[in-house]
Amino acid sequence: MNDRAGCDPFDVPSTVHALELSHVVKRYGDITAVNGLDLVVPEGGCVGLLGPNGAGKSTTMRMLTAQTIADEGQITVLGHELPGDSKAARARMGVVPQLDNLDTTLTVEQNLVVFSHLYRVPKAKRKDAIERVLGIANLGERRDSKVDELSGGMRRRLLIGRALIHQPQLVLLDEPTVGLDPQVRQELWALIDLLRSEGVSILMSTHYIEEAERLCDSVTIVSHGSAVAVGAPTDLVAEHAGRDAVEIYGSPERLIEIEAEMAKEGFPTRRTGTSIAVLGLDDAAGRAPAGERRPANLEDVFVLLTGEEIA
Repeated sequence: MNDRAGCDPFDVPSTVHALELSHVVKRYGDITAVNGLDLVVPEGGCVGLLGPNGAGKSTTMRMLTAQTIADEGQITVLGHELPGDSKAARARMGVVPQLDNLDTTLTVEQNLVVFSHLYRVPKAKRKDAIERVLGIANLGERRDSKVDELSGGMRRRLLIGRALIHQPQLVLLDEPTVGLDPQVRQELWALIDLLRSEGVSILMSTHYIEEAERLCDSVTIVSHGSAVAVGAPTDLVAEHAGRDAVEIYGSPERLIEIEAEMAKEGFPTRRTGTSIAVLGLDDAAGRAPAGERRPANLEDVFVLLTGEEIA
C-alpha cells in the first residue's frame, strides 16, 4: 500500500510515530472520561487499546478523529497536530466504527464508490481502488448485492474495506469484531493480519482479550481514563501474572477462604466464575497451592489491573 491515493492536497510530514497522545484529558462536566492518557502507535505497528466499559476507549477514538476535542494534552496523528490539522490527518487514515453505518440503500460497490469520492481518490484510480478493496474484503462476488442482503461478517469486512479505499497509512478499528461469532471473527483477524503485513499502522480498541493477544504487537490497558500498563502481551503477562497459574474450584465460602490465604502468602488472585486463579507462582516453590495448573494469560493481567471482569 505505497500509493497513497487522495493525499495530494495535503502536506505529508515525516513522522516517528503514526499516532501519539501525550497527557490527554477529556471531561464531560464533572466526569473525567480520559485522564492524562499517554498512548503511542509506532509506524507499522498494531496496538490494542484494552479497558472495561467506561474506561475512555470510545472517547479516545472520537478524539483521534476530531469528533471530540481534548480539554488538555497533545494529539499527533501522522505528524499532524489535532484538532487543527484534523482534516489532513483524516485524509491519511481509515476509520472502522464500532456501529455499522453502511448505506443499506446502496450496493457493496456503490458504497465504495461514494467513499472513493469522499476520500478524493483520483478519478483515474477509482476503479482499481474499488477492485483492490473488493479483493481484500473478499466481496467481489457480492459487489452488486444491497448491503441489507449481507451477513454480519460480510458487512464488517465491507466496513474495513471501505476504510482502505484511499490506502491509508493508519487504520483505527473500534471494536472490529463485536457481536460476531468466532468463525467470522477469525476471518476478520486474517484481514487485519493482511494489513499488518503491508505495513499499515493499526490502533484497535477491543473487549476480546484473545483478539489483542493474537493480533497486537503491544497493548495499552486503560482504567478510569488512564493507562495502567503498556507493553507486549507476553511481557505484561510475565510482569504481572507470571508464567503459571493454579485454578482452584470450590464452594463460594471456600473460595473466599482461599483468597484470604493467598493474600497472606502474597499471591495475587482473580475470580474466574466458580473458581479462583492464583497467579505469580514463579518463585512459589513449595508454597504453591494444589489445583489445576495452566499458563497465565493476558486476561489475568486485565482483571488484576482493572478490577473488572471482561464485558
